[in-house]
Amino acid sequence: MTEPHHGKCVSGIFLTFSGNCKEALTFYQTCFGGTLRFETFETGLKGYAEKPVVNASLISDTICMYGSDLVHNEGRILGNYMAIFMPCKNVAVRRELIQKLEVNKPVFLSRNYDEKLIEITDRFDVRWVLYF
Repeated sequence: MTEPHHGKCVSGIFLTFSGNCKEALTFYQTCFGGTLRFETFETGLKGYAEKPVVNASLISDTICMYGSDLVHNEGRILGNYMAIFMPCKNVAVRRELIQKLEVNKPVFLSRNYDEKLIEITDRFDVRWVLYF
């Protein structure tokens, strides 16, 4: 997916969630800033507590994320074969992003923030590879 963004096209990430798309993208907005937009069903859908999100987008200066509560027929399957690669300007920016993404998760004091690549998993089971 591409999205016109500040006069250029950038790649987008599409994620499916298990009924918590609105919560997840609202959380990511606190991490990256940007503009959030949701499209939901007009009425409820069997198996969902709230009106499910059909399509959502978070567009910021650093990332374009898209998501939905609607999953494939086989369901949402977590795997370790995919992660979101996020370049960071420097160690301080990356440290701040790690703290935001890992909010409400245990902090590991032994983490070496000077490593070129750090992989983390956020509370929505999304894997991130943060590079500087």
